[in-house]
Amino acid sequence: MCADLASPRIAVVGAGMGGIGLAVRLLEAGFDRLTLYERGGGVGGTWWHNTYPGAEVDTPSAIYSYSFFPWNWSRTHCGQAELQNYLQEVANRFGVTPHIRFGTDVSRVVWDDALQCWELGSERGVLGHADFVVSAVGMLSDPKYPDWPGLEDFEGPAFHTARWEHDHDLSGKHVAVVGSGSSGVQIVPALAEVAGRVTMFQREPGWIVPKNSRDFTEAERRALDNKAAQRISRVLMLLRRERGLVAGKIFRPGTAENSGAERIARDYIASVFADRPDLLEAVTPTYSYMGKRPITADNFYPSLLRDNVSLVPRAVEKVTSNGLIDTEGVVHEVDVLVVSTGFQVKYLASLDVVGRDGVELHKFWAGEPRAFLGMMVPNYPNFFMMYGPNTNGGAIATNLELQARYIVAAIKHARRRRASSIEVKRTAYDVFDAWLMGRLRGTAFEYQNNYYKTDSGRITTQWPDGILLYGALTKALRSAVWETKSRAPRSAVTSVGVSR
Repeated sequence: MCADLASPRIAVVGAGMGGIGLAVRLLEAGFDRLTLYERGGGVGGTWWHNTYPGAEVDTPSAIYSYSFFPWNWSRTHCGQAELQNYLQEVANRFGVTPHIRFGTDVSRVVWDDALQCWELGSERGVLGHADFVVSAVGMLSDPKYPDWPGLEDFEGPAFHTARWEHDHDLSGKHVAVVGSGSSGVQIVPALAEVAGRVTMFQREPGWIVPKNSRDFTEAERRALDNKAAQRISRVLMLLRRERGLVAGKIFRPGTAENSGAERIARDYIASVFADRPDLLEAVTPTYSYMGKRPITADNFYPSLLRDNVSLVPRAVEKVTSNGLIDTEGVVHEVDVLVVSTGFQVKYLASLDVVGRDGVELHKFWAGEPRAFLGMMVPNYPNFFMMYGPNTNGGAIATNLELQARYIVAAIKHARRRRASSIEVKRTAYDVFDAWLMGRLRGTAFEYQNNYYKTDSGRITTQWPDGILLYGALTKALRSAVWETKSRAPRSAVTSVGVSR
């Protein structure tokens, strides 16, 4: 039955880092009528799908993990397989795994105001009903494929980095990697070790700073077994990262923090390419630091100096049966095409959300996504987002934990009030958005060529401050901004997918 106020049914769409962390908190709070819908075959979300060579985290493993479950990491920056195993262990250890329905893609959720619940659907039909729905599908989850003319005519293997095809033997092959973002920067050094030749196509360079990644020593691994010490180390690491984020200074060109970070990046370029002025010029951005997402990498720049690696500082214009033609008309014959063009920057790209009065959320947003603290939207009761609008940046794992606590608090608040629905007040939604847009003015995010903005120029992805302010707001802005309604449903329905 929907609107079970004492023991509500909760549906979480996605079993990545956000969904798993939320499920742990929900189960700890006693909300065990819980189902996670995961379209993949295992936990991890992006860390399940992205299995390309060289895939690893950009931030230290200690803070790209849950505060409540320290881990004995093998590296300062763990690889994809180790992180995915970690997430699986969390799901198993905290009893989340039995609540996951793998291979299940929720494509549409519809609020029924009469029944005071959500109907969940897929291409196969109705999956079930739930009192609360949380989207944990992430922001960058669905691959973005290029529309190059002739792409379908390419005769060799061609695939996206997020859907890596491991059955191809790349030994001795000439591999083209198109795109120089985080994935491309990780792939090129890895491929250079096995391929005969690697050619990267770079539309625009990004700012890159050293990651300083390495394997932990045996002594360090033993020290990691001290969980209390590891938690303290994690907090100190986060606080060090916060120094440049106070008042969002590192995001603002002209500040000491932003200029200092850019100087580090320029010095790194100069040190690697002292004898290659052609490459130095090609990899140096012309926009302010933080204008696009900075990349941390140790081996990408050195890999460009290898004899079997070349950089084409131009975009791809079209594809032929056996190669690529760049924007200057130069033909490059290749055997394998690796597309590293990123992801669709569309919130809820795989999920349609129909709220009160039958209005679909994408239509309500009209191309400009926004949400209170990135999580709640008025007229979409009992619906929350994790990693929603304007929550990108900083330590994402910590942000997700803050969001999980907020969502659990909201559901508890509704239960205490015996309310059938909870949502954010429209006034709070509008005031918060006006404040946030003001905070974003003057940041490097306003650079025209990044994924942060809509066509109108509105910055919809980035958070302009650190986790300390975001955490404070998630604790302070709770019951005063929530609106609850206590209304019994007109009739009952049997839940198909979320009964426990």
